[in-house]
Amino acid sequence: MTLVLLPGMDGTGELFKPFLDAMGQRYPVKVVDYPRSGALGYTELETAMRMSLPPDGPFVLLGESFSGPVAMSIAASHPPGLKGLILSCTFARNPRPRLGALHFLIGALPTGAIAARCASVALLGGYSTSRLRRAFLEALGKVTPDALRARLRAVVSVDVTRELAAIDVPVLYLRAAHDHVVPAGAAELIKSIKPEARVVDVDAPHFLLQAAPGKAAGLVAEFIDGLVGCESSN
Repeated sequence: MTLVLLPGMDGTGELFKPFLDAMGQRYPVKVVDYPRSGALGYTELETAMRMSLPPDGPFVLLGESFSGPVAMSIAASHPPGLKGLILSCTFARNPRPRLGALHFLIGALPTGAIAARCASVALLGGYSTSRLRRAFLEALGKVTPDALRARLRAVVSVDVTRELAAIDVPVLYLRAAHDHVVPAGAAELIKSIKPEARVVDVDAPHFLLQAAPGKAAGLVAEFIDGLVGCESSN
């Protein structure tokens, strides 16, 4: 069973390192990264990500934050081999709808080092360390401003609730107890559409996989273990 990781807003996949270290060799892992330039929205990114799915064998898809809608859309199409879906601190529609009215300002938002440092405060909160801050700044620095702004615009207008309803594999949602970016209601919406989804609260900020990698790896491994057990019994 391969675990396929879709990254957050930076799209580089580099911020998964603490989580990957915690996972160890329990399951094969494939990290997918997005193009680092170009004004690509969810539709274009989803198309690109489909080309990166394992061509054969069972796999589990994990969508972190920004990538949750991509993961849900892919899962809704029932790709061969998909056995489960994991969502980490993510959403099926714009998690901050009041900010949607300000979408016209996205083009004017700064994307330099100062803006990145401010963003790290919201993403890490009281769990911030110099190592995590440095990793975030380095990853964000590899992505062009046009790519970041296109992703912000995509979040404002996204709605994959219909796709979510069509998913037929087990779903695990990891919710950060101290998330200042995606509110708790985002998980509640997903739960209302997929009542069978399991929501687990983790003592962590929005950067759950980075700030609580050991706990996250344990929950992910437990979820995959269950899927493997079901496969073996069938």
